Amino acid sequence: MAYYPRLRDMREDHDLTQQKLAEYLGMPQPQYFRYEQGLRDIPTDILIQLAKLYNTTTDYLLGLTDDPIIPWRQGGASRTPPPTNMR
Repeated sequence: MAYYPRLRDMREDHDLTQQKLAEYLGMPQPQYFRYEQGLRDIPTDILIQLAKLYNTTTDYLLGLTDDPIIPWRQGGASRTPPPTNMR
């Protein structure tokens, strides 16, 4: 699947090791390695944590879009930030 390399790229772009990221996510490093290598599907809660950490969308991490910017942060009259209780 195309999104697994994106996970590695995002981790490396943020100067994180697999070990540091696994600690942040509360899991052993080999478990995170399996996500990044495409050996295991990423649980939704982990995907959301990664999107928040990298300040991007889950769609970007999953390879559904090539735009890493969160839509409501791009500006424009029709875009408003999510309610504060959603952050």
